[in-house]
Amino acid sequence: MHLAVLLQADVPAQMLPARSLMAFTLGSHIVLVPLGVAMPLITLIMHGYGLRRGDATALLLARRWSAVMAVQFAIGVVTGTVLSFEFGLLWPGMMGRWGDVFGIGFGVEAWAFFLEAVLIAIYLYGWRRLPARAHFLLALPLPAAALLGAFGILAANSWMNTPQGFTLDSAGNPVDVNVRQAVFTPMFGPQYWHFVVAMLVTAGYVVAGVYATGWLRGRRDRYHRLGFTAPFTLAAVFTPVQFVLGDSIARQVFHKQPVKFAAMEIVWKTDTHVPEYLFGRLHPDGTVTGGIRIPQLDSILAGFRADTRVTGLTSVSASDRPTAAEATIAHWAFDIMVGIGSVLVLLVLWYALVWLRHRRLPASPWFFRCAALAGLASVAAVECGWITTEVGRQPWIVYWNMRVADAVTPTGAAGVWTMLAVVVTVYAVVFASFLAVLLHMRARWRLADETGPRPPAGHTPETYAPYGPRPAAGVGQPPGPGGDGAGPPTGDRA
Repeated sequence: MHLAVLLQADVPAQMLPARSLMAFTLGSHIVLVPLGVAMPLITLIMHGYGLRRGDATALLLARRWSAVMAVQFAIGVVTGTVLSFEFGLLWPGMMGRWGDVFGIGFGVEAWAFFLEAVLIAIYLYGWRRLPARAHFLLALPLPAAALLGAFGILAANSWMNTPQGFTLDSAGNPVDVNVRQAVFTPMFGPQYWHFVVAMLVTAGYVVAGVYATGWLRGRRDRYHRLGFTAPFTLAAVFTPVQFVLGDSIARQVFHKQPVKFAAMEIVWKTDTHVPEYLFGRLHPDGTVTGGIRIPQLDSILAGFRADTRVTGLTSVSASDRPTAAEATIAHWAFDIMVGIGSVLVLLVLWYALVWLRHRRLPASPWFFRCAALAGLASVAAVECGWITTEVGRQPWIVYWNMRVADAVTPTGAAGVWTMLAVVVTVYAVVFASFLAVLLHMRARWRLADETGPRPPAGHTPETYAPYGPRPAAGVGQPPGPGGDGAGPPTGDRA
């Protein structure tokens, strides 16, 4: 949550370990979020395509992806639950004072979490056991449940960036809460859609990257081609949309959080004709070293005019703005995110040009190398986006209403450091187990693909798994290794 973990003399000693712990847990959890939010939609797109076309390969991919989705959801439960506890344990000042105002977002997220758990269970159970159409229709609410969870979390976070929907009594405590205003804050719309599209783009590239790697290793069958094309095309469609949304949210930050924008762009003094720095380091005296300086570009990007006035960090007192080091962190994270997005747009243009001209995938191995890396790059961009959002609003945990130092736990620094060590150890075990399960599933599926039988020509996928009862040996079933019709049905390969 707060990644600028810098020691300062005027803050509690437990600030550094508390911010380190929150940064680690959030940074770990957000790796799983794209699959949690977007994987249901990607899976159902493949599922619907398989049903519509009677395509056994598409249905096999959908069933396997649903298994990955379930494993990821289980891991996300662990990391998300830890985060929920940390809000109360590490930041009791914020939760005790402001929980009644923005807690509705966490309530919505919790309700969406339980709904998604039920729907995933039904979806997994439905393979083989439900009629094909009924199974697919029962799964349709899954993407909506995932988006509802994102709605709750983004409602809480956008409120922390632009708090509203309350009045303060004589003691400074919030009263007369307006739930609608507290949920739909000025930054909610820009943050929500920017986040959702980022999840679709990231999940699409991550899934496609798996099959791009297989393609590079010589697996050029239809299974890998379809497994790559569907998620990559989804990501490619949304990549330019995300680029536009990213520009829009940056402009909203310029208007709604000008000091935060100054940190993102390392603008020291309020002025017009402000240059843009690509990377570079801001020093406490306001000088910038390193990086590439582009004259007037920051003003042009902010207001489409070179004479646009950009607020600088010195427009507020030093205690009310990010430190030079924090501003540099936010600036670098922002530039890395924008840089990755720009490279992904170029990759999409490559894909689109080849497809429009030849109606096929690019043949160059370099395209698939870039596609294989696009998933990792997208995850890095998501991480950088959160760093920008959280570090840029320092020193406020509730923007202009409560400082991070006033919200931190009174627990001694030693206790929080111990908690961090325990969490790091547990997460290492959890993610190692997650990886081991995925690798085991991949090995089992690859073995099934190499040794398992195929449905005979003219039979629909519903005759075999993933739909319909298991056929009796020798009845409507491909022959086994001995040619006696006793081989396993196709669904056993999934």
